[in-house]
Amino acid sequence: MRDYDETIAFLGQWGRFQKVIFFLLCASIMPNGFGSFTLVFLMDVQSHRCQVVDVNLTEDWHKSTIPIMVVNEKEELSRCSRYKLDVVRNLSAQGYIPSRDINLTDLEQEDCVDGWSYSTDIYQSTIVSEFDLVCSEQWKQPLTSTVYFLGVLVGSFFSGQLSDRFGRKPILFATTAVQTVFTFAQVFSVSWTMFIILLFFNGLGQISNFVAALVLGAEIFTGNVRVLYSSLGTCLGYAAGYMLLPLCAYYLRDWKSLLLASSAPGLAYLPLWWLIPESPRWLLSQGRAEEAEAILRKAAKWNKVQAPRVIFEDYSINKANTHLKVHHNVFDLLRKRDIRTTTLILCLVSFTTTIGYYGLSFSTSQLHSDPYISCFISAAVEIPAYISSWLALRYFPRRLSIASTLLLGAVSLYLIQLLPQNLPYLPLTLKMLGKYAITTCCSMMFAFTAELYPTVLRNTATGTCTTVSRLGCCLTPLLLKMSLYSKYLPYIILGTLAVVSSFAALFLPESFGRPLPETIQQMHKRERITLPCISRKETSVPTEHLDSPL
Repeated sequence: MRDYDETIAFLGQWGRFQKVIFFLLCASIMPNGFGSFTLVFLMDVQSHRCQVVDVNLTEDWHKSTIPIMVVNEKEELSRCSRYKLDVVRNLSAQGYIPSRDINLTDLEQEDCVDGWSYSTDIYQSTIVSEFDLVCSEQWKQPLTSTVYFLGVLVGSFFSGQLSDRFGRKPILFATTAVQTVFTFAQVFSVSWTMFIILLFFNGLGQISNFVAALVLGAEIFTGNVRVLYSSLGTCLGYAAGYMLLPLCAYYLRDWKSLLLASSAPGLAYLPLWWLIPESPRWLLSQGRAEEAEAILRKAAKWNKVQAPRVIFEDYSINKANTHLKVHHNVFDLLRKRDIRTTTLILCLVSFTTTIGYYGLSFSTSQLHSDPYISCFISAAVEIPAYISSWLALRYFPRRLSIASTLLLGAVSLYLIQLLPQNLPYLPLTLKMLGKYAITTCCSMMFAFTAELYPTVLRNTATGTCTTVSRLGCCLTPLLLKMSLYSKYLPYIILGTLAVVSSFAALFLPESFGRPLPETIQQMHKRERITLPCISRKETSVPTEHLDSPL
């Protein structure tokens, strides 16, 4: 039987059908970039101090009730304590003047028993100010982010298997609906506990619809368009949403308005159900050739080309066996040694790129005193990385590209600790170079993973690797806290992970210039672990020798 790409070659690669689906799928990814970093603004800590509610205090005592502390060699008002109000009230009533008649450091202090007063210079309100997640409750701040990423992890794991079982399109829209509904529901949170429960379910859909859209597009498009979509298209859609976040947050300074803005696009995507089709490749893998042909005939009309009378002419030969369809699950990624090796290496590289991406994103977020400008710069530097990943996927072998970018990132991170302290811009430049390299590799990994696995396992494999990579998100706060023990320890750890992953990536199979595998048998034929120094001609598998995709 002919290869799938050859069978649908009559459509062309870049007709009206492909253009519409391309831009609609990229648009569906934009909320992911917006939502992934919403917590940067929702959980930002406003300047705060203890609330002083006693109006009988003199003006001098009212100003002096908050102790002055030295933090990082700078004097600032205490955020978590005040002088005991009963004592201050008595001294004020007796006419004593602070700092002249009374040595303030001798006064007894107490916690902020009346709550806190928050600055509104940057934000009107955040989750931190709404639920007082400061001082003794400060531990809830990192836990909030961890709960969110745990939701992302769980969603990535199950959505991949559900997508391979029920189809790419239903899971894409179901996870988009989950993300929209629970983001909107968070607006009505009356406690921190309620907020994080809803946040967990919000995370279930956050990356799951990204993966579903990625795989759906990778299976619909062919040739260079598939590479363009899997690397540049999806990632630029993500980056566009990321760059829109600080713009919206700048004009919407309270957390409820920002959540409403984050949930609004979900409603706009409802009409796309009638425009975005199911993956014909997946339909064929399920024995539903008639539905696949109907989609392709509609695409032919959009592209104004003539479809063959029978598109999948060899399907009738295997039609009698369609009732023997086998449902695959995550354990199929581990049963055979060759597939297991590929899966474990991909999980390692995905984990490294994700923890590196989030670690460097958060560590370089304070590029400017204004958090909105910082966020925009952090998003904008990803654009050249995504363009580089597209060029690498277009013209260079996958293994060498991934190994090279990981090594570039590792070298940049190792060099940070060797620079003199009086040159602050050089470490920042190396951080940006490291983020550029890690982001480039992270973008390539989505496309590379989708290319290595057959249709019956593609979304399961992509979801599994994404699930493992989300562990990196959960560990990012812990990684950054290691800087308290050693300033350069996070960069050393990230650099070491990048070196190990770079070496491991050399033992992955190559997919450059090869058609997508349709069956597990085809994947087995490609699972030869060879070093990239062997020529492409020696390692390539001719298309005509591949098994039937049905």
